[in-house]
Amino acid sequence: MPAFKNMSAEADWWASAAGRDHVRRKSAEGRADGRTMKGSSLASALNKSKGRSVQIALRLSATDLEQARRIADRKGIGYQTLVKILVHEGLAREARRS
Repeated sequence: MPAFKNMSAEADWWASAAGRDHVRRKSAEGRADGRTMKGSSLASALNKSKGRSVQIALRLSATDLEQARRIADRKGIGYQTLVKILVHEGLAREARRS
């Protein structure tokens, strides 16, 4: 499995044919060995905040929302997950600048 620069790159890879093949192969290996497989770092990062998530209302332009939906569909994830990833990455990037 390759190293990823950010969660968006990882999401792209998991949604690709190579990522899906990796999951199938590793799952088959794990089942054969009686192991339980762990999820990706992307899934882990998104799940870390599950208990601490706060519901908000966010107004986006129709154009931005449609673009988010198209990108998310291409990656095989929900658009709200994509927006959450992008906000997380943007905040982390801005925090490093300070």
